[in-house]
Amino acid sequence: MNIPDVILYDLDRKPVNLKTFEGKKTVIAFFPGAFTGGCTEELCSFQSDLQQFNDLNVQIVGISVDSPFALSGWAQANDISFALLSDYKKECIKLFDVEFEGLAGLEGYISSNRAVFIADSSGEITYKWIAENPGVLPDFDVIKSNL
Repeated sequence: MNIPDVILYDLDRKPVNLKTFEGKKTVIAFFPGAFTGGCTEELCSFQSDLQQFNDLNVQIVGISVDSPFALSGWAQANDISFALLSDYKKECIKLFDVEFEGLAGLEGYISSNRAVFIADSSGEITYKWIAENPGVLPDFDVIKSNL
């Protein structure tokens, strides 16, 4: 599988094709929802290790179905400086097969499950981890060892 040709929206509500991340090794982190404990812990962990990723010439992009408005407020509240993209149309989570229904007991609510993919500079997915459920955080050491 390669990075798909799909349009997401950045914090300024501008369309971004996920393929534009090709050309550099990329960690794609799907997360269920902004302003939730596990997601804040996960993305703040990526943020605190951002210099290590930068030193390895690796970019990070976080994706959720939250609106750009919610993602922007959450990024500001947590000093997240890497790319966060909104998949509010839920197209990307379908392409990566990471849909999750019923987050926090909300029947019928579709979000992303927690998942991490690593793409090489050509856009080929070389690593995939999908949580058993959205409450499980990835092993950051395993992610780094797969870069």
